[in-house]
Amino acid sequence: MTIAGLAGSLREASFNKALLAACGELAPAGMTIEPHTLHGVPPFNEDDEKQGTPEAVERLRAAVRGADALLVATPEYNAGVPGVLKNAIDWLSRPAGRSALQAKPVAVLGVSPGTLGTARAQAHLRAAFEFNACPVLPSPQVFVGGARDKFDATLRLTDEKTRAFVAKFLVAFDVWVRKNAAPAR
Repeated sequence: MTIAGLAGSLREASFNKALLAACGELAPAGMTIEPHTLHGVPPFNEDDEKQGTPEAVERLRAAVRGADALLVATPEYNAGVPGVLKNAIDWLSRPAGRSALQAKPVAVLGVSPGTLGTARAQAHLRAAFEFNACPVLPSPQVFVGGARDKFDATLRLTDEKTRAFVAKFLVAFDVWVRKNAAPAR
């Protein structure tokens, strides 16, 4: 099972990129998480889309289409989804009727230095994915707060309780993907 992974931050030293890397380490046997970048994805503009899809968008769409599911690690900016991540979802949702997201199983998680651990951003993401007819893993939900205490200086997730919970989450996601896999086209 191949999972396309997206971190909703462009920062090199992003806790959410680190959480996505930890998911790769903790994934159950048979699950591979391939991280993809949002670098180079321009702001969505339907006028620009008519001129041709940008290369970075085509790469991202191909990665999501080619994966069995999508795993998104999101930060929370101003009580919501980072603009760069929402923008990528807007691009992935196009063209209407042939979206890369169409029937794609999805799971979201996130980490933040704050205490709420991206709960509000995840609620926004769930709504965007549900609008695109993506089956979104309902539970367990992973809201990692206090990031600075859970990762070491190299951004490796070291908090054992969090590692165990993320591993449990990934097993549930594995079951969810198998249950909601889109039929072969």
